[in-house]
Amino acid sequence: MPGESFRFIHASDFHLERPLGDLDALPPHLSEAMAEAPRRAAQTVMEAALAENIDFLVLSGDLLSPQAAGPHGMSLLLDCFDQLYAKRKPVFWCAGLADDPQKWPESVPLPPNVTLFPKNRTVSVPVDRGGRTICMVIGRSSDGRSVLHVPSYRIDPTDEFTVAVGYGSSDVDALAEGRFDYWALGGHHNREVLEGGAKGGAVYCGSPQGRGLQESGPHGYSVVDVDADQTVRIQAIECDAFRYCHVEIDGAEIAAVGGIRNLMGERIVRLQHESGGKHLLIGWDISLGGGDTMHSLGDVEALVQWVRREYGHGTPAAWTARVTVHPPRNYPKSWSDEDTILGDFLRAAEKHRKLDGRDLNLLPMTEEQADLPGTTAAMLAEVSSSTRSELLDGATLLGVELLRGGKPNWERKS
Repeated sequence: MPGESFRFIHASDFHLERPLGDLDALPPHLSEAMAEAPRRAAQTVMEAALAENIDFLVLSGDLLSPQAAGPHGMSLLLDCFDQLYAKRKPVFWCAGLADDPQKWPESVPLPPNVTLFPKNRTVSVPVDRGGRTICMVIGRSSDGRSVLHVPSYRIDPTDEFTVAVGYGSSDVDALAEGRFDYWALGGHHNREVLEGGAKGGAVYCGSPQGRGLQESGPHGYSVVDVDADQTVRIQAIECDAFRYCHVEIDGAEIAAVGGIRNLMGERIVRLQHESGGKHLLIGWDISLGGGDTMHSLGDVEALVQWVRREYGHGTPAAWTARVTVHPPRNYPKSWSDEDTILGDFLRAAEKHRKLDGRDLNLLPMTEEQADLPGTTAAMLAEVSSSTRSELLDGATLLGVELLRGGKPNWERKS
């Protein structure tokens, strides 16, 4: 027998206690907007729940840490919950790690329309409209695990459409064992759809506002439409005010457009077109080509100042947060063959590389060996295997730049 169509919003990971990251200093002209961005994104979700023709709101974890977010963050949630209560719209909240139910102050009760799922058991709640149940929402808050425990979601079979709300990492096979129609998942800050995890969809909707370069790309929430035949349509809605962008370029691309500044300008224009009016926070990863494709960038500090001056003050702004130069692994053979200090240096670097840096000992290179703490001396005497390659590549690039009379390329963050 056909059911009834309905619509709900799925959102998660507000993290109202966290500011934007990957910024050593806030650009003065953007500081106020950056400080308000997480709150504005969360408010956009709540306003959509009030304005859209939805039947209920699902929140799958890490909305805020009450102690860190303080009254300012808590009041945003409570005010919106009260407004939804006035419109008789249920809210289903599965807490994650940041918003552990035990951290919520007992003196601040939640409105009656809010179901905050417990940590120790699964709860199944019917959603009624006009005297008829339109679906079942099944959830439990995180018990502190980083992995979602699907077997704990077992419920009695039902003919109603089932929305399971959970927090934590999982995979398609584990989610499919739950046999739910839709999984509303939280705990991942980037949007991810797990095909096959549920008949109607298994979605990490991501945070409404990215917080760093590891969370690049669009951020927002999901609007889920279910028709009378239980066919599901999921729409991703963007609501981030600042969009992090991670841009990778190489020496060949720089040469093709006639220089790094031309290339950066082209990429920024493209990103601005794609982002639809968002402020951009950009991290550049520049890989220098080896052999004849190697290109010196010159003074990276001057490059950062230029790109910020040219593109960081517009409306919207495209602010460079970081420029990282990755050294080439290979240099022109003619340089290594030279009977010069540069040639000697490159041959020595290659020798260390063949040994995977196992013979590196930086301790003799400091003049303060006797005054160094034991742990520091040990780190210099024996470089960890995880940093040997990076250290060798960086030192080789620095030496080549200095011996060839240029300025060294450094990573720049701000």
